[in-house]
Amino acid sequence: MKPITLKLSGLQSYREMQQIDFENLCEMGLFGIFGPTGSGKSTLLDAMTLALYGKVERAVNGTQGIMNHSEDSLFVSFAFELSSANNVQRYRVERRFKRVNELSVSNTISRFIEITSEGETVLADKLADVTRCVEDKIGLKMDDFTRAVVLPQG
Repeated sequence: MKPITLKLSGLQSYREMQQIDFENLCEMGLFGIFGPTGSGKSTLLDAMTLALYGKVERAVNGTQGIMNHSEDSLFVSFAFELSSANNVQRYRVERRFKRVNELSVSNTISRFIEITSEGETVLADKLADVTRCVEDKIGLKMDDFTRAVVLPQG
């Protein structure tokens, strides 16, 4: 899996929409995420996991307390590329959450989108179906993804 773009807003310290273009970062083949403690490095990895699986490993119940305290909505969008011997496929996963109370959020929009030269096709638009599409395409459930791709700190 090769990351293409990550967009997020309302997640932890990222109140306003942020966009990371991994294609530029990956041009040299390797990049790093650097910054002092508390600057939001882990939140970027949380945003990818939240987009893909609808939850964050380090949050209680997967989503409790993830939304910025000053916001009432949270948005994540993660585009990635999968390559095989025969072809390259691009997908984007989008999820939107709204605040339920001080700590809890509710998923309002989930979409798994295939991106082709002809345009975009929504392959799934229900919470469980989107997560199932991610698992089918990537070949990893969240536990495996967070152990193998998003390496734990410490």
